[in-house]
Amino acid sequence: MRFASLGSGSEGNALIVEASDGSVVTRVMLDCGFGIRDAERRLARLGLEPGCINAIIVTHEHGDHIGGVPRFARKHGTPVWMTYGTYVASGLGTVAKSDAQADAFEIVLIDHHAPFSVGALEILPFPVPHDAREPAQYVFSDGDRRLGVLTDLGSTTAHVVSMLARCDGLVLECNHDARMLAAGPYPTSLKSRVGGAYGHLDNQQAAQLLANLQHPGLRHVVAAHLSSQNNTRELAQAALAGALGCETEWIGIADQQEGFDWRTL
Repeated sequence: MRFASLGSGSEGNALIVEASDGSVVTRVMLDCGFGIRDAERRLARLGLEPGCINAIIVTHEHGDHIGGVPRFARKHGTPVWMTYGTYVASGLGTVAKSDAQADAFEIVLIDHHAPFSVGALEILPFPVPHDAREPAQYVFSDGDRRLGVLTDLGSTTAHVVSMLARCDGLVLECNHDARMLAAGPYPTSLKSRVGGAYGHLDNQQAAQLLANLQHPGLRHVVAAHLSSQNNTRELAQAALAGALGCETEWIGIADQQEGFDWRTL
């Protein structure tokens, strides 16, 4: 199993997870917050054609995660998985009633406590505290290795820790540095939202979570969803490296413009 990012941050998010059962390769895209041409260009950078994506899995309805999903799915006939709450909050239900093109792609509604499969991948959704209707994050497995992806939550829970335990790879939100957010240009209301229990994890919260998830088989850790105004890659890497007691360079970064290249589990 391998994974790569098309980009991560407030301007758009998308992650590719790929697995093979020996004869057939399965590729899913987690979120698509980029316009159609931009998403296709970013896929090409990874050596992928848009038509090879077997499914789009959506975390929640915020535009930087779902904004590009309808056009990509319609153009390429890609089925889309999401919770019912995300479906309603995204407005796709209204679109389906009024748009003649709405039947050009399939929407599969999921229970965010129930695992499901797409080809060679087993996908385990789980709920998180975030200011969205019914947000979910995911663990991906090929039956041998496990990749946990956790972005867009304001606080961790025992269930989050349980779901991410024993993952071989982790993509973790390091949205902001608490001091930078407090001193930065955001209005007070936005600072409260971002730093609140239903907003986004800061570097130290992510580091504390990672310390609980550390084990000898952990092969990749990538910091994701970094704020361009309230964080730096150096601060995020230092926090996560401190939790693991490793070199800062070992911690990967999901960049807004470049994402990150393929990593194999």
